[in-house]
Amino acid sequence: MAENRDEARQRYQLEKKIYETEADQRYVLARFGDHIAKREDYRSSDLRGIYALRFYLMQKHHWTPAMVLAMSDDHIRFALIEEREGWTVPPEARP
Repeated sequence: MAENRDEARQRYQLEKKIYETEADQRYVLARFGDHIAKREDYRSSDLRGIYALRFYLMQKHHWTPAMVLAMSDDHIRFALIEEREGWTVPPEARP
């Protein structure tokens, strides 16, 4: 049976919400990367956001660049779950 307009609209709205949620999660992860970069006193302006997290995981666990570059955002969040405990997005970074 073909999808009607209302069903299609609902499906599109659901997909949009999923993509927005994924983007929000990535944004929060990047802000945690900024926190790590500051805490670890990274000097390079390239080591911010997700890049800071990947670099940190390489340093902490002696993982190779290939290993951390292959990690999804979910894998990075999982690897840092204990360190993220209690951390919140700073007020200046909130939408």
